Amino acid sequence: MPIRNQYTPTLKGIDKSRFVTAKNTSKSKKSLDHVAIIMDGNGRWAKEKGLPRLKGHEEGVQNARRIVSIAQKFGIKYLTLYTFSTENWQRPKQEVAALLNLLKLFLKKYAKELVEKEVRVHVIGKYKEMPKSIASAFDKLIEDTAHFQDYNLVLAINYSSRAEIIEAVKQVIQSGENGEGSELDWEKLSKHLYTKDIPDPDLIIRTSGEHRLSNFLLLQGAYSEIYFSPAYWPDFDETHFYEAIEYYKTRERRFGKTSDQLLD
Repeated sequence: MPIRNQYTPTLKGIDKSRFVTAKNTSKSKKSLDHVAIIMDGNGRWAKEKGLPRLKGHEEGVQNARRIVSIAQKFGIKYLTLYTFSTENWQRPKQEVAALLNLLKLFLKKYAKELVEKEVRVHVIGKYKEMPKSIASAFDKLIEDTAHFQDYNLVLAINYSSRAEIIEAVKQVIQSGENGEGSELDWEKLSKHLYTKDIPDPDLIIRTSGEHRLSNFLLLQGAYSEIYFSPAYWPDFDETHFYEAIEYYKTRERRFGKTSDQLLD
């Protein structure tokens, strides 16, 4: 049985109209601007239902659409979805081909909806190394939504955090910004990451009960709260999202300080 977080609130008897209270306001003591999600468990979801793995991925895509709307409802300004990792290329060729087709389908069917919802799309990772039709479609979606400001969807496509870090270090060295090396700091390095214009995640959620980051936002998530949901991604709904937010509210984000310092 998947292990839940130590803090696992129950929503029995809770009026779902309260969900709107999860929105950020100027009165909130703890801002939640950026949630990043490792969408995991599509294959196991399908297997347990006696369905092909592809059906799990199809349901996962549909759930991603729902979660974008829920994130907007909760007032979350940035939502990052770990969509396709560089490690995914190691899966069976038939499954990789199916995943690529789903990306095409997502772009074809969902692009207009994102524009209508006024969601700005960012893509992190080496997405330009994807098939040309996919890379071009992402370029168009990025351009079509670039003027939106309130809500942002960040898609990690062909993404590897280790590769991102190595590439950033190489760029710093090539630029000469680090001098002899002693002047390199986080501020300079972060300007060369894929996420240079995106705030670090406040909360990272991983679904399906797995407890690891899987090469996802390793530096950006240094001070993120992490919530492990037992729900498979296709089943991760508004209630599960609300549970993750409630968990986040219980955390004391000290960033290396003591609790007493935070009260000063």
